[in-house]
Amino acid sequence: MFDHLDALVLARAQFAFTVSFHFIFPSFSIGLASYLMVLEGLWLKTGRGVYANLYRYWLKIFAVAFGMGVVSGIVMSYQFGTNWSVFSDKAGPVIGPLMAYEVLTAFFLEAGFLGVMLFGISKVGKGLHFFATCMVALGTFISATWIISTNSWMHTPAGFAINAQGQFVPAGSWLPIIFNPSFPYRLTHVVLAAYLTTSLVVAAVGAWHLLRDRQNPGARKMFSMAMWMVVIAAPLQIAAGDTQGLNTLEHQPAKLLAMEGDFDASPNGAPLILFGIPSQKDAKVHYKVELPRLGSLILKHDPTAPLPGLKDFPRDKWPPVAIVFWSFRLMVALGMAMLGLGVFGLWARYRKRLYDWPLLHRTALLLGPSGFVAVIAGWVTTEVGRQPYTVYGYLLTSQSHSPLAASAVATSLAAFVVVYFAVFGAGTYYLLRLMSHAPEAHESEPANIPQRASGITPAASVVGE
Repeated sequence: MFDHLDALVLARAQFAFTVSFHFIFPSFSIGLASYLMVLEGLWLKTGRGVYANLYRYWLKIFAVAFGMGVVSGIVMSYQFGTNWSVFSDKAGPVIGPLMAYEVLTAFFLEAGFLGVMLFGISKVGKGLHFFATCMVALGTFISATWIISTNSWMHTPAGFAINAQGQFVPAGSWLPIIFNPSFPYRLTHVVLAAYLTTSLVVAAVGAWHLLRDRQNPGARKMFSMAMWMVVIAAPLQIAAGDTQGLNTLEHQPAKLLAMEGDFDASPNGAPLILFGIPSQKDAKVHYKVELPRLGSLILKHDPTAPLPGLKDFPRDKWPPVAIVFWSFRLMVALGMAMLGLGVFGLWARYRKRLYDWPLLHRTALLLGPSGFVAVIAGWVTTEVGRQPYTVYGYLLTSQSHSPLAASAVATSLAAFVVVYFAVFGAGTYYLLRLMSHAPEAHESEPANIPQRASGITPAASVVGE
């Protein structure tokens, strides 16, 4: 039945499918953990009940999203042994310890304090509970750090040697491996993307409830906080993307040229191709709309700076240009839309219409899922752009997969599709149900909090805003 399919293509499709599902949840939970930390800190500092209400509101959502992220991540990791055993054997001495460090630091930290965060406020007091929330937020950041370090090493490998068995092994210190050339740029980009994704979801939920009740204090507060985050993080993300682009041009020029659609070298300055239909076969972009020399201005900060073209590289080392070209444009377009939403929010705040401008609220609601789409588009750009390598410049993807029959991989892929859509579809539906309920305008403080453990005197204003 599956004999006409290729096992390598199916293995890549399976990993792409599972990692796309997985990436959605950490990109949300990383930002949401930090948001919860801020909310609880503001509650303890001000005693205002609106922050306590919002903390409890988003804590339920965080618990579900975090759980789905953990489950999808565990399932995904098994594929290294099933579908990519050659890669695991050759890169395992480097990749394995990095992933183990993530478990030993971030995962244990999150697991150790998550229960206290979810259920312990009536047992440990406010101060210790806030510390647990901070540790969970820190754990999500550390987890992202190790995972991005691991993935970045695959893009810009450093600090390694190849032994007699053809394995990548550390060449002395681990620091060059961990802090490889693309790591700081990619970590900044991913963390900012997580904060933007979360702020857009929070803004969309706030907008949804403001369209129904403009006076709801929880909806007003969450919308205001989210819009501040959007207007701060969106331009920072654009700047981070620029620095990452420069780093990519230095270390992975073929990927960058595929993103830009530059098949031909530009000795006097490269244009910026806005749109077109890239053809790998013809080595050109058909029907292109371009702006002269703007590509060199963006990539080299000099409109006349020369740039190479994909034709300067062996054709069999080109990534799939059309996929990278369009996924990159989708990511950039959504980034500009996010920036536009932030400016719109600033204008509404200036006009004192932040809470009673339906057009702003509908725009925020429309862009609510855009962060998830942007992070998936960014992942596609990064990972497809790395092809045809798993370890860039050293290990080809065609040399990395397990010797499995296509039928075996296709069967497991079909099973993943059915189970993932059923389980995570139900989880997503439950998340949307939680978000559809408006935050309570007045909710009492959790009962039986040990005040001596917190060192904080109860504030009379803790109930209500």
